[in-house]
Amino acid sequence: MTNQQLSGVPAADRLAELRAGLAAVEHRIEAACAAAGRPRSAVTLVVVTKTYPASDTRLLASLGVRQVAENRDQDASPKAAQCADLPLTWHFVGQLQTNKVRSVLRYAHHVHSVDRERLVTALSEGVLKAERPPLGCLVQVALEKEGAQHPDLGAGRAGVAPEEVAALADKIAEAPGLRLDGVMTVAPLAGPLAGDPAAAFERLWEISTAVRAAHPAATMVSAGMSGDLEQAIAAGATHVRVGTAVLGARSRLG
Repeated sequence: MTNQQLSGVPAADRLAELRAGLAAVEHRIEAACAAAGRPRSAVTLVVVTKTYPASDTRLLASLGVRQVAENRDQDASPKAAQCADLPLTWHFVGQLQTNKVRSVLRYAHHVHSVDRERLVTALSEGVLKAERPPLGCLVQVALEKEGAQHPDLGAGRAGVAPEEVAALADKIAEAPGLRLDGVMTVAPLAGPLAGDPAAAFERLWEISTAVRAAHPAATMVSAGMSGDLEQAIAAGATHVRVGTAVLGARSRLG
């Protein structure tokens, strides 16, 4: 059964909900771009459809959405298969284990969460084996680890410390089958930038500038979600990842 059937919401009503959510987010993006003196075309909305059914993705596509994101392969893989006929670009934004690489490479156009050399190797080998087009990769930056004096700070969180970004970016750029697209972060909950998304995203922009100095084509800056997209756009984000503000708080997949 679809999410709409389970929740008793007809597809037409769900379409109206999604249309309203998209319009509200679009208004916020337009206002943030205007405030930052940036053209609206400088920012790409990536709708995070994680935990929502393929039926929602199909409705979003009918409303003109072309960029969608998922964070768990076990949810994304069947959903991407069900939506294979749609003109969608799939972004994988969750922590990626090497044993899921083969599956993710069947549908993902971009992986925002590259955080270790071993994953770079696995993705490169997987792309070559699958004989598929190059995979766009972003270095995930863990701003929690900014200036960390204790190695356990931020342990268990995805992402590399700012001082490790350049080396990992070089590895991606050198890896056959991969394309270095840029950098990604999530506003930190710990460390010196916790609670200050504006400062965090400004720091990401600084890191992105350094990466682009060595790799001019790595122009993507993936930052900002439902609660902080304005701060991300002000700091130069090129891609904002928005889920709840578009899809709403509804009954979700298990």
